[in-house]
Amino acid sequence: MKDNNQKKDKNETLLKYEQENKELKKEIEDFKNKYLRALADYQNFQKRISEEKKDWEKKIKNQFFLKLLPFLDNLEKAELFIKDPGLKLIKDQFFQLLRNEGVEEIDLLGKKFDPNLAEAIDVVEGEKENIVVEVLRKGYRIGEQVLRVAQVKVSVKKEKNKEIKELKKDN
Repeated sequence: MKDNNQKKDKNETLLKYEQENKELKKEIEDFKNKYLRALADYQNFQKRISEEKKDWEKKIKNQFFLKLLPFLDNLEKAELFIKDPGLKLIKDQFFQLLRNEGVEEIDLLGKKFDPNLAEAIDVVEGEKENIVVEVLRKGYRIGEQVLRVAQVKVSVKKEKNKEIKELKKDN
């Protein structure tokens, strides 16, 4: 009978240990899943912070260049009146610096007017409709993003120009 009781006690103890083992394995698996989830959240957080940092750097860079563009405009205006090789050299170096940073002039003269790239300041008579005939203030872009829209004069056909003049008179 003692042997039977001892076997029974051993079996109960063994079952108890097996049950504890299952519970511990389940707890380990839960901790592992929580750890992996926390790790993935942290990695996503790092990526998001990195992307936000790049976006902020890009915005700050764009704002800085946007503030420099009037200086370039003034250098170009001064170059028209003052024929100084030093001034031309400074303007060219300044423009090259901007080009090295990815800032490019938007070439619009003689092309179809695009309101995403330019602002129409005036309308003049022309042979073709909706063509940029004069750039009053240059536009610039960085990559595909427009930094500053150009200000331009746009052509309209002679017949339409009469309609525009009549509308202006009425207003």
